[in-house]
Amino acid sequence: MRFATKAIHVGQEPDPLTGAVTVPIYMTSTYSQKTQRDWVYGRTGNPTRSALERNLAALEEGRHGLCFSSGMGAITTILTLLKSGDHAVVSDDCYGGVYRIFTRIMSQYGIESTFVDMTDLIAVEDACRPETRIIWSETPTNPLMKVIDLKEIAVIAKAHEAIGVCDNTFASPYLQQPLTLGIDLVVHSTTKYLGGHADILGGAVVTRRDDLHEKLKFAQNALGAVPSPFDCWLVLRGVKTLAVRIERHCDNAEALAKFLAEHRKIERVLYPGLVGHPGHGMAKRQMRRFGGMMSFVLRDGSRVMDVLRKLEVAVLAESLGGVETLIEHPASMTHASLPKEEREARGITDGLVRLSVGIEDIEDLVEDFQRAFA
Repeated sequence: MRFATKAIHVGQEPDPLTGAVTVPIYMTSTYSQKTQRDWVYGRTGNPTRSALERNLAALEEGRHGLCFSSGMGAITTILTLLKSGDHAVVSDDCYGGVYRIFTRIMSQYGIESTFVDMTDLIAVEDACRPETRIIWSETPTNPLMKVIDLKEIAVIAKAHEAIGVCDNTFASPYLQQPLTLGIDLVVHSTTKYLGGHADILGGAVVTRRDDLHEKLKFAQNALGAVPSPFDCWLVLRGVKTLAVRIERHCDNAEALAKFLAEHRKIERVLYPGLVGHPGHGMAKRQMRRFGGMMSFVLRDGSRVMDVLRKLEVAVLAESLGGVETLIEHPASMTHASLPKEEREARGITDGLVRLSVGIEDIEDLVEDFQRAFA
């Protein structure tokens, strides 16, 4: 079964009791155990959630899926695999919430982390220690759009008996399937492309490893960061159109990246689909297409917010992956939790803008930016 067919059918078979084609929303906190023992309590399991977990596992070519109330809920649950004295190697260009949880929360529990540029595989290897237990990657990265060689990251992780993790939110399973490249755990914010309509919060973890699933399933129930049945249903609805949506996101992003790259007010565009991007070749090898995310740098960084506020089609807002185009300023929004010196050292300057390209008419998007730059 191919991707688009899986997205519509796996975990979503017609209801055997009523024949309903759409998975029902099981809004219940508890279950009668008079004649069954499969379902006990809503935090432990829910049929709507189970349908989504099976669906996402299939889309990532995994065996097990677990869903959570947010992307950070999924990330926090993964980090319960670590204990005091353990060490993590983390992509230096990562979501601000990941930086925050490693530096301000996990550090309080005796877990150290080293942030490295994961496009430099030697740097990743050098950062590993005997106590390294997790190697945390994102690709493309947020917000600098670096492309990381997941197959090699998986090799390094296995050599150090560490768990290889990839945040696949930017790409979605339609464009990239890290488990097939040897990664142990894939994490998503289902809020983004999987939901696709900016109307839910959610997270997910997918794996092929039975041992990791068993531990994370226990932690999911124990910690309780589980999604509501209605939110699971909304993600299932979004996933049905994931393949067609992502194709349109990619079409628009490729066209908009070319327009921006040629504009005199843009210093540079960070998009793997551009031939000059340092990760272009790697993206071609491990991704189906180049995605709907990009960043660019204005030549005059002092005018960033003036330009962003002039946009009428693109919405000035955090988040990404919805049908609408969203634009944001990482230094003051998504990555404001990084100290200024740290941000600038990594290239997150005041002139940097992150763009989640939606599925609007491309001519309207181009005209919108032409007006804002005028």
